[in-house]
Amino acid sequence: MNEIIIEVKKISKVYDEMTDNPVISLNNISMSIEKGEFICVMGTSGSGKTTFINCISTMDTPSKGQVILYGKSTLEMSDEEIGNFRSKEIGFIFQEYNLLDYLTLEENIAFPLSMNKVKNSEIKKRVHEIAKNLGIEGLLNKYPDECSGGQKQRTAIARALVNEPSIIIADEPTGNLDSKNTSELLAILKNLNEKEGKTIIMVTHDVMVGSFASRLLYIQDGTIKEQLSRKEFKTQEDYFYNISKINSKEQLISLKK
Repeated sequence: MNEIIIEVKKISKVYDEMTDNPVISLNNISMSIEKGEFICVMGTSGSGKTTFINCISTMDTPSKGQVILYGKSTLEMSDEEIGNFRSKEIGFIFQEYNLLDYLTLEENIAFPLSMNKVKNSEIKKRVHEIAKNLGIEGLLNKYPDECSGGQKQRTAIARALVNEPSIIIADEPTGNLDSKNTSELLAILKNLNEKEGKTIIMVTHDVMVGSFASRLLYIQDGTIKEQLSRKEFKTQEDYFYNISKINSKEQLISLKK
C-alpha cells in the first residue's frame, strides 16, 4: 500500500447554516488519496465536486469533520502553516487560466516563486526550464492576450508546477480547449503522474478526460455515489464505457427529481 497523503474524515460543508434555508454542499464524506494517484472527480453541476476539492486543497474549510494532510489534521494547523502547505505542496490549474493580463508569460510563471522570495537567478532558471519542457520557451515575452488558449493553459500548468508541488489540483482544465489541445494537456498530466509521481486531483465533466485517471469519484448531492478504479478494467475503452454508464445513470436520476 502506498503512502496516504490526503485523508478525509466525515467532512460536511453547509452554507447559510444559521438560516432557515441551509444549503448542504457536502454530506459526511470519508475517503483517502494515496501518493501518486490520478483522481478524477465527476458529478453534475451543483453536486458538490468543486466544494470537495476546495476543502481537500485547504481553499475552504469543512463545517464538520477533518482533512488530514501528510498525517496532520488541518484542525491542528495554524493559518500560516496551511498557507505554507498550499503554496509549497499544491499546484492549481484552472479552467479560466487565471493569468494576470498585465504580466508577461514569464512573469506569470515566476509569480509563485516571487511570492516565496526565491532568488532571481533561481527563478529564471526554473521558469525557463519548465517553459522549455512545456514548449512555450519562445513565448515568454508575450502577454496572455497575445496567446492561444492552448498556450495560455500550458502557461497555467507551468505556473502550477514551478514551485515543484507534490499535488496538482486541476479544476476543469480542458473546459476551454479544443480536442487537439485537450489531448496535449492530458498527455502532459499523464506524464507528470506516471513519470514524475505527481498526485493529481482533477474535476471534469468530460468522460474521455476522466478515463485518463487511475480512479474515479462520482459525487452526487454532496456524497460519493460511485467509485471506479482503472485496475478493474482490461482496457481504457472499457473504463471509458463504465464511466459513461455512471454519468448517464446519475444524470437520469437527477432529471427525475
